Amino acid sequence: MRGYTYVKGEHYPVEHLVFTTAPEHMEEFLKVDHEVWTLGEAESTLFDHIPFLYKEVWINDHKPGEMHMVFVWESMESWEKMKDRELQERLAAAFDSKFPHPYQLIHCVEEEENFGIHRFSRFERI
Repeated sequence: MRGYTYVKGEHYPVEHLVFTTAPEHMEEFLKVDHEVWTLGEAESTLFDHIPFLYKEVWINDHKPGEMHMVFVWESMESWEKMKDRELQERLAAAFDSKFPHPYQLIHCVEEEENFGIHRFSRFERI
């Protein structure tokens, strides 16, 4: 099929976090999340490159204020290295200082599934 690619047999670890906040604060949450967490992990001095292939943010229109963050990591080793306690504490403090509203992490899918979820295939328009 022209204009599409299909890749299979991959084994990229997937991180899937689900957060909630008041609907009126969601855009602010996403802005601060990008500035602090996405760029903070992408530009970490722990690596000489970005250790995840991509991060997507999904919004649930049927549950206002619910946001899904999905990372596909280059390897489980990179993901584990990114869990550096000092880095994570610094990013969490920076996020909390910039986002003063209540929020909650309601699901951490990878922990619920014992880190067993991975990307196996991808079909996409090019």
